[in-house]
Amino acid sequence: MRQAVVGLLAHVDAGKTTLAEAMLAAAGAIRNPGRVDSGDSHLDTDAMERERGITIFSSSAALDWGDAHLMLVDAPGHVDFSAEAERTLQALDYAILVVGANDGVQGHTETLWDLLERHAIPTFVFVNKCDLESPGREELLAELSSRLSTGCVDAAALLAGDPAATEEAAASDEAALDEYLESGELATTTLARIVAARGVFPCFFGAALRDDGVRELLDGVSHLIAEKDWPTEFAARVYRVSRSARGERLAWVKVTGGSLRAKMQLAGSDRGVTWQEKVNEVRLYQGASFETVAEVPAGRICAVTGLSHVVPGSPLGAEPAGERPVLAPVLSYQVIPEPGTDVSSLVRALRELASEDPMLGVTWHEQLQEAHVQLMGEVQQDVIAELLRERYGMSVTFGPGGILYKETVTAPAEGVGHFEPLRHYAEARLSVEPLPRGAGVEFGTRCSTDDLDLNWQRLVLTNAMERDHLGPLTGAPLTDVRITLLAGRAHPKHTEGGDFRQATYRAVRQALMGARERGECLLLEPWYRFRLTVPADRVGRALTDLTRMAAVFEAPVASGETARIAGEVPASEVGEYALEVARYTGGRGRISLELAGYRPCHNAEEVIAAAAYDPEADLPNTPDSVFCSHGAGRTVKWYDVPEHAHTVADPARLRPYRPADAAFFSK
Repeated sequence: MRQAVVGLLAHVDAGKTTLAEAMLAAAGAIRNPGRVDSGDSHLDTDAMERERGITIFSSSAALDWGDAHLMLVDAPGHVDFSAEAERTLQALDYAILVVGANDGVQGHTETLWDLLERHAIPTFVFVNKCDLESPGREELLAELSSRLSTGCVDAAALLAGDPAATEEAAASDEAALDEYLESGELATTTLARIVAARGVFPCFFGAALRDDGVRELLDGVSHLIAEKDWPTEFAARVYRVSRSARGERLAWVKVTGGSLRAKMQLAGSDRGVTWQEKVNEVRLYQGASFETVAEVPAGRICAVTGLSHVVPGSPLGAEPAGERPVLAPVLSYQVIPEPGTDVSSLVRALRELASEDPMLGVTWHEQLQEAHVQLMGEVQQDVIAELLRERYGMSVTFGPGGILYKETVTAPAEGVGHFEPLRHYAEARLSVEPLPRGAGVEFGTRCSTDDLDLNWQRLVLTNAMERDHLGPLTGAPLTDVRITLLAGRAHPKHTEGGDFRQATYRAVRQALMGARERGECLLLEPWYRFRLTVPADRVGRALTDLTRMAAVFEAPVASGETARIAGEVPASEVGEYALEVARYTGGRGRISLELAGYRPCHNAEEVIAAAAYDPEADLPNTPDSVFCSHGAGRTVKWYDVPEHAHTVADPARLRPYRPADAAFFSK
């Protein structure tokens, strides 16, 4: 039996969950389809989802149709949970993108389409709510072709062998074109191959709530999924982490090679910490219910218990590391607990939630005694607050959101940290080098084992990896750099593990302070990639706004009575501009936004001045070192540390660069 993991994605209110319910009911997987507005849908299993009527967490269920076994994954549709939707893509073989006939292609629809293209996921389109007032099938198909891809074709015509649709499909593939020219038709296997290669995107039309077009969709998908051969060596990827109703930690996994078995031993590494754990149970979920199985073969999804170290995106076995996510929060919010709350318990609870959602980005500001999290919007605030209340009995509110800035360096900087109070000793010498935008922070070593034992080197890099390092301009997190251990020194009697932690932190900070003095630090801000559609007579207003917002954009492209403008804009300038667009266009305009990454801050001097950050007063991130003098420790200011240091970075003694990967920490 052919099989595929099929994700359902859509902008909010397109009827995605209703379609999933209708598909399950049509296949006999459930007795009756649930209703989102009634709070009884099988795939919205969380109480918050049923209360709000939106999908917040991805859920799964399976059905058999014809000779195909389809594992459906219902992904969140609300833009606040688009990061969860993107993580779900890691588990998919195919996707069904749901578009509301009454709303057409929305900005978030285009964002999802771009993500599907980036991850190379073959896609079907289901135009839902065709029973409501809409432009009509031909007009809707034309919009899909212009807004998404010219490869969007009417699935009914394609499967019926319509010459125009078949020729369009054949034109996307040279071998298929030869087949079409010889026989005047395309075999189903050929069509399946073209769909799998994203040559065409079959489009179905119907109304899920009325069970209209659902069986045609199931017929089409089951005919057009291609068989796939999976590797025999075990491999898998975690695409979600959650808690069961009983409080168990669940890792949701797509098996991509071999098979996953209960009681199987798995190993991995995260930020320098190696782990080995046993899979306790392997579960197949059908909405909220599940069955326990002994083994899951490649190509299928499941949930497992027993893995406490994995996070969404973690590779297992022979699975390679995945790509960095496109969607990420650009706003940071203060978490304000009710009076009397133990803040250390709050931070611990937030970090447990962050193990399920790595994008949460929990930080503790020691000077301000404040906890901050990174969120996509107000609805996600409500969800985090509810999770804290349900799981931990904590009541919190949130402060106003602020742009999440980051810092980097523009030239290599070398720093040394020394920690030598009485009966303690450690020194670490590190380099901080710039990397391309979006690279994050990398770690490695060039230190000779003649200078510092390998176990101490591992400890230095583990310490470097265990925290976010703050830049000296505004105290924003450091990014797009490589931190390399060059030299170090330990004492045979007095060095303890915590000594190198102090030395490492101070070395990174001392390097950054030197870069700041030389003007080699750079403030970065998040930029959005945008598509703005406005009526042709409002283009002038749009261009004026974009110029004011420091946007970089291409010339407008006219299409009928509308014009589209594409470009990039600083996130700090966007604010509530989507509402402004709707206002000045009478509801006919729209803007779609997608994180384009971090760029140099367009108003850096203004932001730095407003932050009024004093890096030398930030004692938890001090650049100064502690040296022993006359039997007591004394503080040496960061700019005097190099002349007191005990190590040098002798080029003749440096070893070839070695990254701090799992292999480095496992030996």
